[in-house]
Amino acid sequence: MIYEVRTYTVKPRSMAEVEKRFGEKYEQRKKYSELTAFWKVEVGPLNTFMHVWGYKDLAERATIRAAAVKDGAWPPPISEFLVSQKSDIMNQTPFSPELKPSNDGPWFEWREYTHNPGQLPIMMKNWEVALSTRTKFGPITALWYTELGGLNKWIHVWPYKSLDQRNEIRNKAHDTGAWPPSARAKTDGRPIESLSMQENKFMTAASFSPIK
Repeated sequence: MIYEVRTYTVKPRSMAEVEKRFGEKYEQRKKYSELTAFWKVEVGPLNTFMHVWGYKDLAERATIRAAAVKDGAWPPPISEFLVSQKSDIMNQTPFSPELKPSNDGPWFEWREYTHNPGQLPIMMKNWEVALSTRTKFGPITALWYTELGGLNKWIHVWPYKSLDQRNEIRNKAHDTGAWPPSARAKTDGRPIESLSMQENKFMTAASFSPIK
């Protein structure tokens, strides 16, 4: 399974109209494949939204997108508002939950780590060992690494009922001494991944997003 994350920045004061038009057009698009998530950035790069689509592979992505465009079911009529667009193809880690419709939000924290080349196997091992500690306190929505687009990216998305809950859960996990994964790796005597950058943003979901 792969996930395409399409990140769009739109003109100031246009988000409400963009969301409306996207949702209306999605009613036609979803007969080809259903949306995984639609998130709007509330804290971070403003006037930005992300729409996520799951596909079996790149061939299925190409087939579905071509059919939707040919039939006029896609794209939504929002080009007049667009400032920038980018697309990343994500692989799901073996220990990430399958993305299914849920109501674990309404807040989602997107954490994006850029690791140095060659560090992915170390990241994978450290997270596999430590993740069960963290999920005792709250679920994870997605755990991905990039295949196409911005390379050497490690993405983890966490749902919260509020930003206060986010702080409470993170404090409890840190108090165990086994989170974050680098702490557990240090205790176990395993290598710690080398990172060059860390970013995060807080998002809310659109009303038509299956994950919200």
